[in-house]
Amino acid sequence: MTASPPRPIPVLTGRNLAPFEARIPGSKSYTNRALLLAAMRMGTTEVIGGLDCDDTQRLMQALDAFGGLSVTQVKGGFRTVRTQPRLTAPKQEVHMGAAGTPARFMLAFAAAADGETVVTGTPRLCDRPMGDLLAALRAIGIRCDCLAKPDCLPVRVYGSAPKNRKWRIHAGVSSQFTSSLILFASQQPGEPIEITLEGNQVSRPYVEMTRSMMTQCGIRTERKGEDTILVHPGTPKLERIQVEADASGMSYFLALAAVTGTTVVIPGIDDTSAQGDVGLARALAQMGCKVGFEPGRIRIQGGQLRGIDIDMETMPDVVLTLAIVAARSKGSTRVTNIANLRVKECDRIHAAATELTRLGQKAEEGPDWLAIHPTGSLKSALVHTYDDHRVAMAFSILGLLHPGIEIEDPKCVTKSFPDFWTEFDRFCAHHDGAKPA
Repeated sequence: MTASPPRPIPVLTGRNLAPFEARIPGSKSYTNRALLLAAMRMGTTEVIGGLDCDDTQRLMQALDAFGGLSVTQVKGGFRTVRTQPRLTAPKQEVHMGAAGTPARFMLAFAAAADGETVVTGTPRLCDRPMGDLLAALRAIGIRCDCLAKPDCLPVRVYGSAPKNRKWRIHAGVSSQFTSSLILFASQQPGEPIEITLEGNQVSRPYVEMTRSMMTQCGIRTERKGEDTILVHPGTPKLERIQVEADASGMSYFLALAAVTGTTVVIPGIDDTSAQGDVGLARALAQMGCKVGFEPGRIRIQGGQLRGIDIDMETMPDVVLTLAIVAARSKGSTRVTNIANLRVKECDRIHAAATELTRLGQKAEEGPDWLAIHPTGSLKSALVHTYDDHRVAMAFSILGLLHPGIEIEDPKCVTKSFPDFWTEFDRFCAHHDGAKPA
C-alpha cells in the first residue's frame, strides 16, 4: 500500500468549557470475536454496531470465502448466514493483510473446515509469531504446514478433528492464541475440553473478553484455578450480537482531554466493560485527571498531570496513549511488563522511545519497559508512524500543543479507526470556536 502524504497537525488555540462528546466506533476486539461467534452459528446472525475497518474487513472476507458460509456488511454492522454444519475450505488462499488477531483466529477456525486452507498476510504479518498456536494445534493432531519461515505465515491448515480433549497452549506471547483455541474448542462436539495455559498469561483481559462473549452467546467456559480453562462445547444461541464502543479507540480522546485540560465524554462504554483498555481511564486518574464512570458513559476532565510507575500488561494497546500523556506530565513515568509490544504492528516500545525523542523528550527503553522523562518543551518534527495505526493516533495529540508537528502516512489509522481524523477535527472545531459537525 502506498503511504499517504503527511498530515500537519494544527495547534489548538481555544478551549471550550463545554464537554466534547466523542463518537467512538465499535470495539475492534469485540467485532473480531463477534464475527467468529456469528460464523459458528447455523442460520442468520447479525453483528450490531460492529467496527468497519481494515482488520474486520479482512476477517469478513476470509470467513465469507468458506463454503457454506456467507458474511456481508450491512448498515450498522455485519450479517452471517451459515447453511452447513461443516464448512469447506476456501478455494483460494485467504489474505489477512496486516490483521494479527483475525489471522490467529483464522488458523484455528480453518482447522474446523473440511479441506486445506492457506492463511497469509503482509510481510510484517508474516514476520509476527504464530509458533505457539501452531504447536498447540499440532499437539492435538491438526496438521499445519509453514510455507516459508518456521512458525510464521503463510500456513496451510488441514481441517480435521482433534485427537484428544486435553490441550495445552503457551500463553506468554499473545492472548490471541488462547482466545483462538478457546473458540475452536467450543466447536468440538462431545465432552468438555480442558486447556492448560503455560507460562505467564499476557493480556489476560482479552481472554476474559472472549469467555464473556461466549457466555453471552450461550457457550459455557470456566476457569479451574489460574492455569486451566474448561470449555463446554456448544453453538452460539444469539441471533443478534451487540458490540460496545472501542476502549482502545476512546483512549486518544481521553488523552486529548488530559493534555488540553478540557472535558470529554465517551458514550457507549463504562466501567462494567470487559475491555482491559478501560483501565487507561483509571491510570489517567492516577496522573491527575478527574474521571467519572457513569452508566453507559465515561467522563474525563484534564488536570495537573504527574508521572507514575505503572504495569500495563493488561492494557498493552493503550501504552502509546499513556506515553503521550506522560510527555506532558510533571515527573517521570515508567511503564513495565509490556514485552509483547515488540511484536505488534511494529516494535511499539522502540517506536515510542524514538518518536518521543524526536519531539524533544527524553525516553529510555528496555526489553519490557519504557521510561518517559518530560523536558517541558516540544520540538517540531515529522513523526514516523511505522505503518502502525496506534503510533499515528497517539502522536497526533502532541501536535495540538506545538507548531510544526506532522504525522507520516495518516491513512494508516484505517486499520482500526477509519473516521479518526474526522473525529479529531471535530474535537479541534469544538475548542477553536467552530460549530461541531
